[in-house]
Amino acid sequence: MISLIRTQMKIRTLSPFWLLSLLTGLNLFNYLDRYVVCAVVEPVKLNFGLTDGQAGRINTAFMLGYFLTAPLFGYLGDRMTRKWLIAAGIFVWSLGTILTGFASGYVVLLAYRVLVGFGEASYATISPSLISDVYGPSRRNNALTIFYLAIPLGAALGYLLGSQIESAWGWRYAFIVAGVPGLALAVSLLPFREPNRGQADCLPEEPIRKPGRAEVFKLLRLADYNLVVWGYVAYTFAMGAFMFWGKSYLERFFGLTSTQAGNYLATIIIVSGLVSTFAGGFAASAWRKRNPAAYSLTLGFSTLAAAPFAAWAFLGGTKMALMAGLAAAIFLLLLGVGPVNTLIVETVPVKLRASAMAMAIFMIHLFGDMWSPEIIGHLAKFFGLNRAVLILPVVLLLAGGLWLALAVKTLRKRSVDKRN
Repeated sequence: MISLIRTQMKIRTLSPFWLLSLLTGLNLFNYLDRYVVCAVVEPVKLNFGLTDGQAGRINTAFMLGYFLTAPLFGYLGDRMTRKWLIAAGIFVWSLGTILTGFASGYVVLLAYRVLVGFGEASYATISPSLISDVYGPSRRNNALTIFYLAIPLGAALGYLLGSQIESAWGWRYAFIVAGVPGLALAVSLLPFREPNRGQADCLPEEPIRKPGRAEVFKLLRLADYNLVVWGYVAYTFAMGAFMFWGKSYLERFFGLTSTQAGNYLATIIIVSGLVSTFAGGFAASAWRKRNPAAYSLTLGFSTLAAAPFAAWAFLGGTKMALMAGLAAAIFLLLLGVGPVNTLIVETVPVKLRASAMAMAIFMIHLFGDMWSPEIIGHLAKFFGLNRAVLILPVVLLLAGGLWLALAVKTLRKRSVDKRN
């Protein structure tokens, strides 16, 4: 009987293609649920009588649940059966999204957003390690690029779905409709056997030893890992603030309705984001065959190039400048979505991949987009939202500089290795 069960479990093994497809589909709902709140900021403010700073705190609450629990799930993800952790995460974030639609007050709403963050932390920290276990170094960046295509698509659907449902039935139904599918999808991975850790990098007979706690904290002493993550911190600070306030910006300064602003942002993110995420990831993989610093160069150049376009969008003063500037900036910023996450898992030992992703999530949100929407909201009180957002292009320059520093370091190391 036990032998029969084991045989059936072996049959139920997903191919790399289907594992990637399933995880990418789940990631789409992950980002849809995360960004639907951005589509309904204005009606939520009106409903609860909030200031811009208090509205920005809704994102801070989500990030508290997200980044505080990410290290825990990273630690567990390197030691436990990952599909059960993922299933639990999907169920919790979906439940939190639905409950947000029933929030009776501002504090209750914040509590439910913390719950959403708690659930998403499990999925975000563990899923990339599963993909890295079935795709080797030559194919890993392309696989992770496909996985992270869910960021622009999910964000766009969050804007689109949230705006349309809010206009038709009110903001509460936007959360309810967005959260329901996840309750059913939570069990989708459970019938299948998960891949062995490091199987794409190591021989099957070489077991991956479970890391100790001290080894996890040694991640902070890896120079390459730190350059990747601190550049990602600055990038996330800027992107998080814009994604939260972008729709409100369009409504306040260009007179767009909620539906028009949501449709406009969704169109830009889908068209620019999908093309650039896919093209950037696959082009970087091809470039990596000739240049070991291809991933960090892609990140550095694209982010530095995006900064002036972002500034032009905010300072141009016309709808045309805003549309062109935002489209160009988003296109450039999403070129490196795949490479940055690939660098996170490739700059650390195989046994620490889930922990490395968890540590990166902890840092980019603690020092990045956990506070940036709220900071922009408080600055808007004194300078207006149209001036407060001008700190974002400056932060993008910092991100690009850190990633180019990693590229220089990588190229110098290659030069030294050639001489030796």
